[in-house]
Amino acid sequence: MWVWPSQLRQRGIIGMNRRNIRYIGRYNRRHLYPLVDDKLKTKLLAEKHGITSPALIGTVSTQFEIKGLGEMISGHDGFVIKPAKGSGGKGILVIERVDQDGFHKPSGARLSLEDLHRHVSNILSGLYSLGGAADVAMVEALINFDEKLSEYTYEGVPDIRVIIFRGYPVMAMMRLSTAASDGKANLHQGAVGVGLDIATGTAVRGVQFDRSRQDHPDTGHELASLRIPDWTNLLKLAAGCYEMTGLGYLGTDMVIDRNRGPMLLELNARPGLAIQMANGEGLRRRLDLVEKQPEGLGVNERVAFSQRHFARRGELRSLDEQPALAAT
Repeated sequence: MWVWPSQLRQRGIIGMNRRNIRYIGRYNRRHLYPLVDDKLKTKLLAEKHGITSPALIGTVSTQFEIKGLGEMISGHDGFVIKPAKGSGGKGILVIERVDQDGFHKPSGARLSLEDLHRHVSNILSGLYSLGGAADVAMVEALINFDEKLSEYTYEGVPDIRVIIFRGYPVMAMMRLSTAASDGKANLHQGAVGVGLDIATGTAVRGVQFDRSRQDHPDTGHELASLRIPDWTNLLKLAAGCYEMTGLGYLGTDMVIDRNRGPMLLELNARPGLAIQMANGEGLRRRLDLVEKQPEGLGVNERVAFSQRHFARRGELRSLDEQPALAAT
């Protein structure tokens, strides 16, 4: 459905130009970008600041080092190989299970050690990196995502994007992988985006391919009951990335591990705007309110402010409500 620009402004929707000039250009100093554009630097910085992230098994930085990959991953039942400078989920290889037959992806596809060598070689050559620059391959421990969320995703780990502005969590969504997205939590490839209430971490709205959804297309599970466990701690972890990086406007990608709780997956200094569609609401009013707040508040105070001022009711209906609605 087409709408007038004035209607978008009334709903507080911001576009790329305003995001780039008004927020990224004003609040993100360019010399800090490498802290988030390079996932290895982000991980080392997170460890220094006590922000939980998936354990680093090792890195491969030269073609010569590839031959040591087998020894590096020996003894690990699962792991993730990713480019340090990749973007949009490109080049991320998830190995869910290892046995005598080889390395198994969540889809069931089996790879050999030679396949892993080839993938790492492609990462080093810059196939997946920003601008095609030479890269480093990171090998991380597999995330054991909370089983409470398994019915809401397909062959992939659901992640949570939280927009942090001047240290305040202003908007959040969960990205659920689907068959269309090939098990990746990428909205442009067909993942489901679920807007989340900042106050409680409950689902408020679902979208896929820019259309509303009430359920997951593959599992059939309704989205109305989705609630993120340990939500306030997740927000505090995300908000702490402001002090960690010095960036005033950033996207934090979080996951929930069943053993370690909320963890930081990666950061983005230029987060996309699809989160507004997932929430059915624009960012502008929230950003304007945060700009009026004084400097110097701690993480706990900022998170409490956001939960108090950005709470909202959901648009999703539970399965129990839908038949009654359909009958009226």
